[in-house]
Amino acid sequence: MKQRAAIKAITSFLPAGKLTNEQLAMEFGDAHAGQILSKTGIAVRGISAPDECASDLGVAAAERLFADGVCARDEIDFLIFCTQSPDYFTPTTACVMQDRLNLKTSCGAIDINQGCSGYIYGLVLAKSLVEAGTATKVLLVTADTYSKFINRRDRSLRTLFGDGGAATLIEAVESEAELIGPFVLGTDGRGADRIIVPAGGLRCPPVGATAVEKDDGNGNWRSDQNLFMDGADVFNFAMKTVPGSINEVLTKAGLTLDQIDMVIPHQANKFMLDRLRAKMKIPVEKFWNDMEQVGNTVSSTIPIALESAMQQGRVKAADRLLLVGFGVGYSWGATIAELV
Repeated sequence: MKQRAAIKAITSFLPAGKLTNEQLAMEFGDAHAGQILSKTGIAVRGISAPDECASDLGVAAAERLFADGVCARDEIDFLIFCTQSPDYFTPTTACVMQDRLNLKTSCGAIDINQGCSGYIYGLVLAKSLVEAGTATKVLLVTADTYSKFINRRDRSLRTLFGDGGAATLIEAVESEAELIGPFVLGTDGRGADRIIVPAGGLRCPPVGATAVEKDDGNGNWRSDQNLFMDGADVFNFAMKTVPGSINEVLTKAGLTLDQIDMVIPHQANKFMLDRLRAKMKIPVEKFWNDMEQVGNTVSSTIPIALESAMQQGRVKAADRLLLVGFGVGYSWGATIAELV
């Protein structure tokens, strides 16, 4: 038997703050709550408090995992924190979280700055650490607070994004079969400016001019310090890239869609997922779309969706899953995973 990396447990955490379609309809005036739901598939989004950071959401998700008794905190050999909203430029937020979670000091801890494909990238790193013998138990935490980047008058983005975090335990098990993998990964940096916060980093520091809010001509107001997304280009990117990624990872694994129990994609929005599913001719019952009470939580959408599918009895141990993430960067990734 070989030492294989496997997903052993997933827990999530959403902030107490909520943003409903009724609230958005009241703010925007000409929008209807039902219309927002039918287009996005989202009814409620978690919204972090002003002093609540991504690390707070990630720590809360990890504490739930430890409280469930699936693993003792002193058994964690490595912490990977995936976020695009870190607490600081420096130090690494994972180091701060190591202390807050009371993990052992011999535990490695790193941040990865990755968005909607971040969970797949985190699984790549966790699997590599486990199967190289560097770690036995890896804690992969994903969390983002995109709401802090979004202008209150941006009608297009406030309907989509919610804040949230998730913790996944990946550990070594004895198995002849691969339990995570193979992987398909991709990057096209030509799309870097299609989902971006233009100002605030070292390339374009925040100054008075970057805080000036402007109308984009479609009734959405934002400054260069706010999140911008070219929705049409992102949609075209997803429709081109995701089907190819799914087909490629199936080919690598020597499988067909018929041999997959559930496809769990990045939960971007209902409109996009409906069209991706139709293009791929994936049966409704084998394509997980469940973001109504969560929203698009960026790097945490896949683990939150997977946890939800498990809780609802739609996914169980030994099921073969196809996970696919795509978005900011542009970046994408897909993998096959079997729960143990």
